[in-house]
Amino acid sequence: MLHGLVSTASRLLGNLQRSLFRGRVPVVEPEPAAPATAQPVAPPAAPPSYRRLERIVLTDEVSRTLFGEFAAHRKTARGNEEIGWVLLGVREASEAVVLATLPAGARRSAGVAHVQFNSTAQAVASRIVRQADKRLMIVGVVHTHPGSLRHPSDGDYQGDSQWVGQLRGREGIFGIGTADARPGKGPLVGQQPQHHLQVLGEFCFSWYGLAEGERRYRPLPVHLTLGPDLAKFLHPVWEILETHALSLERLSRQQARIQFDVVHGSAAQSISSASLAVQLTLADADSALRVVLHKNAAQYYLIREDDLIEVNPREEDVERAVYLILAELAAQK
Repeated sequence: MLHGLVSTASRLLGNLQRSLFRGRVPVVEPEPAAPATAQPVAPPAAPPSYRRLERIVLTDEVSRTLFGEFAAHRKTARGNEEIGWVLLGVREASEAVVLATLPAGARRSAGVAHVQFNSTAQAVASRIVRQADKRLMIVGVVHTHPGSLRHPSDGDYQGDSQWVGQLRGREGIFGIGTADARPGKGPLVGQQPQHHLQVLGEFCFSWYGLAEGERRYRPLPVHLTLGPDLAKFLHPVWEILETHALSLERLSRQQARIQFDVVHGSAAQSISSASLAVQLTLADADSALRVVLHKNAAQYYLIREDDLIEVNPREEDVERAVYLILAELAAQK
């Protein structure tokens, strides 16, 4: 079910931006030199060697995100549906370190026995998170089961086995969340009754690995380390991101100098909830176009040195609005 997302994320890894303009270098005639002696050429670096996954490492904030959002989901009107997250991280030789979670989102297709993620929103979010760390890649996926099945289903295997070959090391990690644990007495603290299980209150996550060609999942030990959830800042604006995902994905592909950020409070132009800001650097020095996306509105600003000028393109679609503004700026030249 994540084939489209994996394909998109794979293309991101090779989408290197190259400068179109290079400074002029003065030509200097070389002086005659003595014949140079041959210098040994260093062999090319060997590609990284990946072994079979031996363990999963989660940062403490990633773990808190999974438990916290699973618990919050259970209290909603859609709490009987499956929910899930894509996991971004770093693939080491024999372990995967999970550093970010991308939620399935409100526009997912889900029921009591399936969940299909909003792949366009996932792709945009992956681009945004990778602004800070290009090493991040998809390492696996987590989803919940409404009953007590703590193991991926046959249906899960049919989809997972088809796309793990596209992941680094041709292997992925998979988590299954259930709400079937029996809370113990005393303080609510996390427990690990088995090496591949995490339990907090009634909630449990079971962790597995699956490599290309394997016929069954195998339990993987899970370890915690101190660290962030690098995508957590996007969760408050996920509905906004989903609403404009197609336009933002297209703009990201078409505009090399585009940056994303989340703004709050006064920075979000007096709108109390968080907003998603998109900024395109323009050709003129110290100029940019800034788009601030709110839940039910969009604001456009032209930045010229110290001036901030609000513009109104009178267009609901973000991509078309941006190009209407750029066309007007070009006409003014």
